[in-house]
Amino acid sequence: MAKKSRKPAPSASAAGEVGPRQPCPCGSGKRYKACHGAAGGAAPTFVARPFEGMPSECDVIALRELVPAATAPLTLKEGDRKVRLATLLPGAAPAMVRESGDIWLGLQVQHSYGNPARDLGAVLEAALATEEPGIVGLMTDPGEGPSIQDLISDTSLDITVHDGFEYWIDDIPERDATMEAALEQANGGVMPTSRLTSVEAAYWTNVGTKEHLRWVMPHPEDELLDALARLHAAGKDSVAEGSRFVGMFRAHGLLAPVWDLPVGTGAEVLEEPAARFATDLEEALAGGELSAAERSARAGLANRQVTIR
Repeated sequence: MAKKSRKPAPSASAAGEVGPRQPCPCGSGKRYKACHGAAGGAAPTFVARPFEGMPSECDVIALRELVPAATAPLTLKEGDRKVRLATLLPGAAPAMVRESGDIWLGLQVQHSYGNPARDLGAVLEAALATEEPGIVGLMTDPGEGPSIQDLISDTSLDITVHDGFEYWIDDIPERDATMEAALEQANGGVMPTSRLTSVEAAYWTNVGTKEHLRWVMPHPEDELLDALARLHAAGKDSVAEGSRFVGMFRAHGLLAPVWDLPVGTGAEVLEEPAARFATDLEEALAGGELSAAERSARAGLANRQVTIR
């Protein structure tokens, strides 16, 4: 008897969706089919674009997903407590109240309740409710309530990318050997990273064997894929001599195109070509129906999913 023909389960997804074998966008580290894509779904409600409406949304996503060490001050809508947003805090703490009463919020944390913007809002509310120095975190799903963008002003963020985690102790005048040793160990895993100044939310990084440009973009996915396909078909998708567009990853409802760069490229030489690419992209976003060559390019681009790290 002939074997029954079975089609393999698709690993790719339609535009705007998450494939079953892709990492779950909630940040759990599980595949989507084993997390929020499981039968019955995961317990927390997944929000596809949690940071929408937050100032510098694309940069916030970059800081949460791919930048090792960076900080930015936040301005509260109410109250005058100083709040500092950070990529990572010691021990991946969600928040810390410092001796000065200042509040530090961490973006790269261990918990995930389906809406990281709501998680940040809940942690900030908890930190604002105390002036006692220490760690503030979440033990359970915070439920309904304000997201971080509901609690802060709509001013664009002033982001500082650091070479390491010295900001962990920059408010401590006297540092002991234990602090310095912990800092040295943490800094050992930091990959050199720079934020481009000519465009929004584009970050160069050196991972040792390669250099990359990773650029979080705010455009709707279908429109961005069409525009990238137009540029690819026209041979205008380079950001530096010898660069190669290798694909993109999804994070918190947005796409982030990724380019491989020759070792030794550095960040500075990317400024002008990145600005030129941004101009070409805006023109491509306004284009009409795709040509046959552009449709072929789009099909290839849609399948170029890359890992974030």
